[in-house]
Amino acid sequence: MILALILSAIAMTLIIGVRYLIVSGAFAWATGRRHPGLYRGLDPQMKREIAWSLASAAIYGIPAGIVAWGWHNRGWTLLYDRVSDYPLWWLPVSVFLVLFAHDTWFYWTHRWMHRPKPFRMAHAVHHASKPPTAWAAMAFHPIEALSGAVVIPLLVFVIPLHTGALCFVLAVMTVMGVTNHMGWEVFPRFMWRGPLGNWLITASHHQRHHEQYGCNYGLYFRFWDRICGTDRGLGDFVRDHARAARRHGGAGDRSAVGPHRRDEPGAA
Repeated sequence: MILALILSAIAMTLIIGVRYLIVSGAFAWATGRRHPGLYRGLDPQMKREIAWSLASAAIYGIPAGIVAWGWHNRGWTLLYDRVSDYPLWWLPVSVFLVLFAHDTWFYWTHRWMHRPKPFRMAHAVHHASKPPTAWAAMAFHPIEALSGAVVIPLLVFVIPLHTGALCFVLAVMTVMGVTNHMGWEVFPRFMWRGPLGNWLITASHHQRHHEQYGCNYGLYFRFWDRICGTDRGLGDFVRDHARAARRHGGAGDRSAVGPHRRDEPGAA
């Protein structure tokens, strides 16, 4: 049993690490195509981001591997693989519940990590990326990585979730973690402007967090930021893109400019 648990944890670590390298690598490549020079001069930083992220993959892999083994061999968790086990309407509801619960956990632990002592001890590792890149998605100190690693493995014990829905949740978590840090908006305008954008978090919302620190703590939704008065709206990428253009030797690419308005705080 012990050997099986170890092998399961190793397998999940490899899966998470390879998934990170593929997804972050793909979006880093897309960044180079869409905004040439945006990551120019950041090679030492990106190497640190990759090293911290791969270490985090091991921390994420251990609880995931244990729970995966327990589900497969002992029937642990409320995961199910037959769609007929629950009504069809439960599929989207369960996905939303898991994402909202994860977002709630992330908001409050993230906000706690911005207190002086936890920040110096752990969260400063993540904020050492200035500006963050697509490789920074999992660049966490082990303490922070552990706080994130336990969420989904615990939620599958309390929320019935189809295995396909779990894969969808993990895909959303991975894509949002990468795209929120890569320095430009990959999603269409309606996702960060208008009624939907008022409640969803994308790169421009999280960019303001990395710029001002004491705001915009959420992961998927702006709900807790709005309720708790920590939402400071959308940031912009003008400064980072202009700096990258100077490094690249160009005059600047206006297509590189992220969402901003002159009437928003911090707009250039």
